[in-house]
Amino acid sequence: MGIAEELSQYAFSVKYSEIPENIVHDSKKRIIDALGCGIGAFNAEPVRFSRRIAQKAKLKDGSTLLGTGKKSTPDLASFVNGIMVRYFDYNDTYLSREPAHPSDNLGACLSVADSEGASGRDLLLSVALAFEIQCRLCDAADLRHRGWDHVCYGLVSTALASGRLMNLNPEKMTQAVNLSLNSHITMRQVRTGELSMWKGCSFANAGRNGVFSALLAREGMTGPSPIFEGEMGFFKQVSGPFQINTEDFGGRNGKFRIGETYLKYFPAEIHSQTAIWAALEARKEIEDLNEIVSVEIASHEAGHTILGKDPEKWAPATKETADHSLPYIVAMALLEGKIDNSSYAPKKFKDPKTLDFLKKVTVAEDKDLTAMYPEAVANRVTVKLSSGKVVSKQVNYHKGHPKNPMSDQDVEKKFRTLTKRQLSENQAKRALNILWTLEKVNDVSKLFSTLVVE
Repeated sequence: MGIAEELSQYAFSVKYSEIPENIVHDSKKRIIDALGCGIGAFNAEPVRFSRRIAQKAKLKDGSTLLGTGKKSTPDLASFVNGIMVRYFDYNDTYLSREPAHPSDNLGACLSVADSEGASGRDLLLSVALAFEIQCRLCDAADLRHRGWDHVCYGLVSTALASGRLMNLNPEKMTQAVNLSLNSHITMRQVRTGELSMWKGCSFANAGRNGVFSALLAREGMTGPSPIFEGEMGFFKQVSGPFQINTEDFGGRNGKFRIGETYLKYFPAEIHSQTAIWAALEARKEIEDLNEIVSVEIASHEAGHTILGKDPEKWAPATKETADHSLPYIVAMALLEGKIDNSSYAPKKFKDPKTLDFLKKVTVAEDKDLTAMYPEAVANRVTVKLSSGKVVSKQVNYHKGHPKNPMSDQDVEKKFRTLTKRQLSENQAKRALNILWTLEKVNDVSKLFSTLVVE
C-alpha cells in the first residue's frame, strides 16, 4: 500500500470517540487562537483583495467568508479564511524536521465544515486529523533545505480533512491527495529575501487546492499515482524517500500531535519568540537605551537561516519581512519594551532611528543552541553598553511552548485583544461559549454567525 492510500485509510477510519478528552480541549484552544488571529486580520490588505474575488462567486449553500454573512465556493472561502488566520504570523507552529503552522489548516476545515452542514464534533475531528497528518509528514522529511515550502504537506492534510468532512471513501480520498500533491508544489522562495504578501497566503492557497481536489475527487476525478513513490513523484522531485507508519498516529497507538504545537504569545515568527523574551528581560537592566553600543543575538540554525541571514532583515521594506526579521524584532523589543501588531507599521520599520539602531545588531548561529533544537527554541541576547556593562539573557522555552504553555485564560485574552475592534464584547463572549462547547454544536454555521464584523 502506498503512502497516499495509507493516509487515506487512516483519515477515513479514525472516529471522534477515539480522540482523548485532552486532545479535544487542545483542539478547541487552537481553533480559538486561530479565529482570534483571523477576525483580527479582517481588514488586512491581502484579506480584502482575496475577499473581493471570492464574493464574485456567490453560492447560497456555500462556505461563509469569515467575519461576514456572505458565502462563496468552499475552495475560495478556504483561501480567504486561511489568509485571515495566517496574516499576523500569530497562529501556532510545529517544529520538527520540517517546520509548519498546522492551524493554517483551519481555513479549509472551517470552510468545508460550513458548506457540508457539519457538526462541532465533525469539525473537531477534521482539525485533529489535519494537524496529525501535516505534523507527521513534517516529522518524516525536511523540505526547506531542499528548496521547497512546508505548505506542500498542507496539500495532503487539507485534501484529507476535506475528504473526511465530505464523507469520501478511502479511494476518493486517495485521488484527492493525488490531485492536490501533483499539481500545486510550492517553492521556498516565498520565505527568502524580501518577503511579499504571499508569505501569509501560501498555505491558504494550498488549502484552496486541497479543498478543490477533494471536490473533484468526490465527482470521480482521478489523479496521478503513485503520487509519493512514482517514477516522477514527490519522493523523486521534492522530499526524497521517507517512511511513515500510521499505526503510530493519534487514534491508533500514538498520541495526537495537536497538543505538541506551539502557541505564540507575541505576533512574530516562532524562532524569534524566545529572543523577544530575552530582549525584554535584558531591557529591565538597561537604564538608558542611548547607552547601547551593540546587540548580539545568538540563535540556532533555523533562527539564523530563516530570520537572520538575509541583508533585507536589517532594512525591512514590508510588514512580512519585518515580522520575519530577528534583528528588527529584537530591536523593537528593546526600544519599545513590547511586540504587538503595531510593531510592524511602516512608519516604524522605515524610521531612520530604527534603521540606525539596527546597524548595532548582529545575528550568529550558536552550535550549542542548534544542538538543543527543536526540543528547545533557544535564543540569547547580549547587550553591550557604553559604560562597559554587559547584559546577557538566554531563554529556552517561550510562553506558548508545551513546556511553558499558555493557559485557557491566556488564549481567551489573546482572542479578545485581537478581535476587540471587530467584535462587541457580547459577540466575543457568545463566540467563546460556542467554541469551548463545540462538541455540543449541531451545525457549525452557528459559530460563523457570532463572528460577523459589523
